[in-house]
Amino acid sequence: MTENQRLPLHQFHIDHGAKMVPFAGYDMPVQYSAGVMAEHAHTRAAAGLFDVSHMGQVVLRGADYATLAAALETLVPVDVVGLAQGRQRYALFTTPQGGISDDLMFANRGDHIFMVVNAACKAADLAHMQAHLAPMGVSVELLETRALLALQGPRAGDVLAMLDPAAALMRFMDVADLCLGGVGVWASRSGYTGEDGFELSVPADQAQALAQILMENADVALVGLGARDSLRLEAGLCLYGHDITTQTTPVEAGLGWAIQKTRRLGGARAGGFPGADVILAQIENGAPRARVGLRPEGRAPMREGVVLFACDTGDAPIGQITSGGFGPSVGGPVAMGYVPREYATPGTRLWGELRGKRLPLTVEALPFIPANFKR
Repeated sequence: MTENQRLPLHQFHIDHGAKMVPFAGYDMPVQYSAGVMAEHAHTRAAAGLFDVSHMGQVVLRGADYATLAAALETLVPVDVVGLAQGRQRYALFTTPQGGISDDLMFANRGDHIFMVVNAACKAADLAHMQAHLAPMGVSVELLETRALLALQGPRAGDVLAMLDPAAALMRFMDVADLCLGGVGVWASRSGYTGEDGFELSVPADQAQALAQILMENADVALVGLGARDSLRLEAGLCLYGHDITTQTTPVEAGLGWAIQKTRRLGGARAGGFPGADVILAQIENGAPRARVGLRPEGRAPMREGVVLFACDTGDAPIGQITSGGFGPSVGGPVAMGYVPREYATPGTRLWGELRGKRLPLTVEALPFIPANFKR
């Protein structure tokens, strides 16, 4: 049995009371002594500090940005060419069948593209890019000596601006180099909570110094995977391998917004990515099913794998929950799942089978909690 990898801040987490659990091949802090509910609430009210160093940090280099962008557009259905320097964009690696093999963030850093991919997918993503981009003159490098911290919440901007005033000038999806208490970071104003916040790429040997600098501010508290999951669920954000997979298309997943007009039918660079025929047809005509928000009645959460029905008795299942749990800010259970398009209208009443009993739930528009990005 392969032993889980340790984060650069592993001992730091232990020293701060973290409960460690295996996740995507790493020992990860699931919560600290305050507990998931308190950590969730703190992030919504102030600033939560997350260690997401398990994610894959990748740099693409080539002759110039135009070369890099044209090459990357053969693998993703988004506008890479038109992304301005100092900006970041959400993207998807798609399969020939129109499914999603990973979701990611990439940034135009002038002479290179910086990318963050999911931990469980990074080996496959690296091989995928090397196989397809190297023949186009693009080098693909996994950065194994950098850590990644995320500071999330309405006070995050103020916390960083006290250390580097340039942070206050950044808007949602801006990227910039900041100096935080003497530690240089590659910063993006983005995150995975639905709150304003920043992701900070830092040399691994300076990660603890950065964490300690940030923790000196009373608004900052450590937050683990448990609250990260409840925050992203309330924000209606997909978790790869659960809400999106190779068996879900971007349109089914409600991610059509990530495919800019220039890559759609009639656009200047329409298609040219894996699965374009399937995905572009679904943008035009709709997909047979849709990812929806779901609010179970009562207090019992309905989690991944719960089967959905159109009636409280009889009939074949119509769908399944892909993520679910208790939403602390919502004050009750929340979930996401896939249903046929005709059942996707908010207000539609469905039933989920929990421990052999069908319980009611209602389709609800996503997100459950409005986003608070600084645009």
